Amino acid sequence: MKTSELIEQRAAIVARMNSAHGADDNDAFNTAEAELRALDGKLDRQRKIDAAERVEQGRPINGDVQLDGEIRSRFNLGRAIAGAAGIQGVDWGFEREVQPELIKRAALAPKGILIPTEIFETRVTTTSGASAIVATDHRPEQYISALVASSVVRSMGATVLSGLTGNVDIPRETGSPAIGWVAENSALSSGDATFDSVTLSPKHAGALSEWSRNMVMQSSPDVEALLRTMLARNLALAIDKAAILGGGSNEPTGILATSGIQTAAFTAPNLADLAADMIGKADIANVAARRGFLGTPGVKASVLKIKDTTGRAIPLSELFHGEPATFSNQVPTTLNPSGNKHGLIYADWTELLLGLWSEIDILVNPYESTAYSKGNISIRAMATVDCALRHKASFVSATGLTGNLA
Repeated sequence: MKTSELIEQRAAIVARMNSAHGADDNDAFNTAEAELRALDGKLDRQRKIDAAERVEQGRPINGDVQLDGEIRSRFNLGRAIAGAAGIQGVDWGFEREVQPELIKRAALAPKGILIPTEIFETRVTTTSGASAIVATDHRPEQYISALVASSVVRSMGATVLSGLTGNVDIPRETGSPAIGWVAENSALSSGDATFDSVTLSPKHAGALSEWSRNMVMQSSPDVEALLRTMLARNLALAIDKAAILGGGSNEPTGILATSGIQTAAFTAPNLADLAADMIGKADIANVAARRGFLGTPGVKASVLKIKDTTGRAIPLSELFHGEPATFSNQVPTTLNPSGNKHGLIYADWTELLLGLWSEIDILVNPYESTAYSKGNISIRAMATVDCALRHKASFVSATGLTGNLA
């Protein structure tokens, strides 16, 4: 059974509990409560299965893999915005059809329409100016996309918690009772387990823009690219960067800004030894085996220049000791507080929690005073998210990566 179906069943049981409580019907309430406990156990197991499938096969945790594939391939931002603006003749049937599923995931009604974040997990495209929007001789098969960074934390395996409503407080065991050996008739020493919690609270990011009516009406990949760029750069990529190095306060506290993560010092020039030290620190901390490196393109460039004694370039897989390695401009090139010029993180990326209170929420307003007088459309895009680390020891950051690593 899908996670979404179990969530629907849970909502129905909670509604029965509320009804029984209002009618002061203890028997009905107790029956529903017992069903809820059993269903919560089943839902927890299903979520673990979803998480395992995502780690093994790269699937998003949302319970419907087929729908996710359709959303990635068929959801069109231009049609969604044009349809929401009430422009006649726009076929946005699919975009409208998936709204109930997106609302179910978000667990709240949007101000406008929801945009699934899955569509930003592939490389976004841009155009250089308005002149490319309406072409006299349009050749979409020859379209040349710009070089724009793509989001990485989800593809690395971050655990996504969707459908959140209030603040999230997740209990975490920090210590367990010590086991001791004693002689016969001797007393055991007492010890208690210790706990703290991982918390997530809503953080809001948004962008406000104005689009011409003609631009939204054009059935052109350039318009779709422009709309994706606005959202990807101002929201999807901002969320991605915040998960890596968010500074807290109004934005999430990212991995590299989290106090208490592990560090490994780089001693020039051996980056392979640094990678080995980072792997070793994770091993000592009992970090799970689902791990990988994430670094800046500068780190990659330096590693590619490393040669063996015969002058042969050493493959990346050897220098990173067989561990997966991803490089992205989403990783900042100036890191605080370490002062690094290059960032390199080794982690079990499923230990990064990405909480979603809403997917990207698009509110289209064709009647905003300034835009209305010109026949334009005002568009507001917002998302509400937060991130946290399940175990800080699961993340190892390199220090001392300054200057030209080559």
